[in-house]
Amino acid sequence: MKSLFPTVFILLFSLLSACASSSVLIPTVISVPDLVGLSRSVAESTIETRGLTVGNITTTYSSLIIQGSVISQDPIAGADVASGTAVHLVISDGPDPNPGTVDSKFDLWTMGTSLRGVNIYQRKVYVELDGSDFLGAGYIGPPYSQSDFNDLAAMGCNYVNISHPGLYTEVSPYNPDLQVQSNLDNLLDMIESADMFAVISFRTGPGRSEFTFFWGEDDDWFDASYYNDTVWTNQAAQDAWVQMWSYTADRYKDREVIVGYDLMVEPNSNEVWLDEWDPEIFETNYADTLYDWNQLHPEIVEAIREVDWYTPVLVGGNGYSGADWLPWVKVENLPRVVYTVHQYEPNVYTHQEPSDTGYTYPGVFDTDWDSIDDQFNQAWLTSRMGTIDLFIAAHQVPLAVNEFGVVRYAPGAAEFMDDQISLFEQRGINYAYWAWNPSWESYAEEVDAMDIMHGPNPTNHENVTSSDLITVMKTAWTRNTIRPSTVDF
Repeated sequence: MKSLFPTVFILLFSLLSACASSSVLIPTVISVPDLVGLSRSVAESTIETRGLTVGNITTTYSSLIIQGSVISQDPIAGADVASGTAVHLVISDGPDPNPGTVDSKFDLWTMGTSLRGVNIYQRKVYVELDGSDFLGAGYIGPPYSQSDFNDLAAMGCNYVNISHPGLYTEVSPYNPDLQVQSNLDNLLDMIESADMFAVISFRTGPGRSEFTFFWGEDDDWFDASYYNDTVWTNQAAQDAWVQMWSYTADRYKDREVIVGYDLMVEPNSNEVWLDEWDPEIFETNYADTLYDWNQLHPEIVEAIREVDWYTPVLVGGNGYSGADWLPWVKVENLPRVVYTVHQYEPNVYTHQEPSDTGYTYPGVFDTDWDSIDDQFNQAWLTSRMGTIDLFIAAHQVPLAVNEFGVVRYAPGAAEFMDDQISLFEQRGINYAYWAWNPSWESYAEEVDAMDIMHGPNPTNHENVTSSDLITVMKTAWTRNTIRPSTVDF
């Protein structure tokens, strides 16, 4: 039988020759880029640059992806396709203006901006440091009254973030502190009576004292013996922090006014033990050690879920929950978790002293300590939100800004706050201003740099009837339509 090999070889050689002379084209294989979270214009440009074509464009509402950005794509990112393949996009129309019925506490965090509120602040009283009047005569201060919450609700606010000591003692043996518990019970009763929601945020607990928030001030008004940051070096303290939250969730799981548990206010092992401000370096050197908040917060969530399946849990990142640390927050498949950031950037503007000059909004100054002046305006704020946008898009999780603010006398403070709030609203983000002071005069007259009710004059320490900043905040709060009395979880 005559061999077919010469014939096949000739045919194959002819085919390869034709390919080489471009008479037969072999399609180029292209990996589809990840477009989710990008603006439509950037996504379309990226598609075309990669040698693909823009396919069908559809839109839908989303409380997670900012209006005008990509919610999903087809083919998915990483798929290998031929050159010229059409990539179809679904674009966000922003939060649904008519989101429907709120059926659960978690809905409040996922159905567009529903909670517009404030923080209140309390800590343990140290008579030897505070005297007998500054924070009041109680175990916890400064004292709040029912009228403080009623006045807040009357301005439209529907949500109070309670920045409060944890329910367990700070030193071993770690046990419930019944005086702290009684104080928290009283606050919740008053907030509920004013028809507002509450989030419990623990500042302190096993192995962590209030003085972590005054790091570096120990030769000013207290001595270093008041520091306690052993939660980052002591496994027993971390175990007790988990147990504290299990105890707290079990105690409050049936209170409908509580719509969130914020596990730790501003985790900060990076500063108090390591003085490391680069999250990538921190992750490289300290991941999965006791210093790493990412190995602790999932344990707390799991412990809470064993006793309370429904109340949302709020998790911020290390680095005092700053946005720069957000990309490094560990996201696990745990139910009803809301991620948080604290937005005080740029600090040189939001925390300036009355005597400072040159820090205005809008303005031109060095916002990030690199000795180069920056244009500080709405575009700058939008750029800062990019980290948040990418995090939400990457993980498809809700996020809240549960602390933000500015000193009341900062030039352009009202416009700054108005622009920030607009950016939050565009993204369907809940937010809480820092802070709403009590009417306790000794405290309110001294600690009032961010008390909007005292107006823009830094030398004034009494309530004013109106100001541009008050107007901005009231305008935001009056958008609230949901209160405990309007829902049934």
